[in-house]
Amino acid sequence: MTVKIKEWADKNLQGDRVIWAVVFALSLISILVVYSSIGTLAFKRSSSPESYLIKHTFMVFLGLAAMWFAHKIDYRYYSKLSRLALWISVPLLIYTFTNGTTINDAARWITLPIINTSFQPSDFASLALIINLASMLSKKQQNIEDIKESLIPMLIWCGVICGLIALTNLSTAMLLFATCMLVMFIGRVPVKYLAMLVLVGLLAGAIALKFGVRAETAKNRILNFVQGTELPFQAKHGMIAVATGGIFGKGPGNSEQRNILPHPYSDFVYAIVIEEYGLIGGVIVLILYLVLLHRGMKAAYNSERAFGGLLSAGLSFDLVCQAMVNMGVVVGLGPITGQPLPLISMGGTAMVFTGLSVGIILSVSRGEREENWGQKTTGEELRVKEKSMDAKAA
Repeated sequence: MTVKIKEWADKNLQGDRVIWAVVFALSLISILVVYSSIGTLAFKRSSSPESYLIKHTFMVFLGLAAMWFAHKIDYRYYSKLSRLALWISVPLLIYTFTNGTTINDAARWITLPIINTSFQPSDFASLALIINLASMLSKKQQNIEDIKESLIPMLIWCGVICGLIALTNLSTAMLLFATCMLVMFIGRVPVKYLAMLVLVGLLAGAIALKFGVRAETAKNRILNFVQGTELPFQAKHGMIAVATGGIFGKGPGNSEQRNILPHPYSDFVYAIVIEEYGLIGGVIVLILYLVLLHRGMKAAYNSERAFGGLLSAGLSFDLVCQAMVNMGVVVGLGPITGQPLPLISMGGTAMVFTGLSVGIILSVSRGEREENWGQKTTGEELRVKEKSMDAKAA
């Protein structure tokens, strides 16, 4: 049985095995913690917690399926799709700003007809921008200092996408902008040109604050955090959950703050992790994300192609940076942002896009481990031809 399981894993779970293990561990934690924290939501909507558990478990497995599917594809194909995805994301982001569905006091979603599922275009746009930026940088390595040919297209796309996302989701736009800075720095863009990117980001941010829908909310949250006069309701009860969790926690299903926190299954799910599983549980989750970042950066370091390295570095940094912001907010290290905890928070299509991101990272690590990546068919054809020639010679 063990041998068969190993053979199946070798055939179907390719790429970095540590990343697979981390994702499976975080997915299991997600199912346990979300089930523990959805009681109040189920009561308000007159539903059973088990129905939400089934739906969330389905989305977790859908995200894992998206990850498996993405890791089976040669990552170089994503470069060809990224520019089309960017052009599609622009009208989607504009439509979200003008006609988006409001969930949790924020209009960041589009409700998909028929299946009645919310879709967050910023997830799609972020993934498309990181892939396209890595692609542009890899193709322009020889003339990276050419402002007109190399730099201007990158600046335009970064400014447009981050600016459109900032109209409805300022924190996501800031995280994406930081990821773009990192990818361009790794891609050997001179520091003086990175300063131009900062200016573009400031301009896009100023326009978004002027015309966006979340400017006043962001301003109040930042002022409350800096002044520290009175903690917001979510932050106060999040810190109570952390403080009462102790070293070993209260045990699975024994959280008290899950009935008080507004969104204990998404924005403040890390507070429930610490309250029920203690400091040990919180540190384990933190370590899992750091391991994911390390393995993603290792895949980037081992990649012999610039595109693969930049792609893996950008996606892993964006994913883990989002996790660090969520955990930092819960323990009082930053203002409330509304960022979910990737791979753990309850979500819809966000689980799928997170799975796609991890799958692409696995595709990069898989491609660097295998010889003749993308040339398996050619190799098979050569072997068939050789056998045919041997048969004729005989």
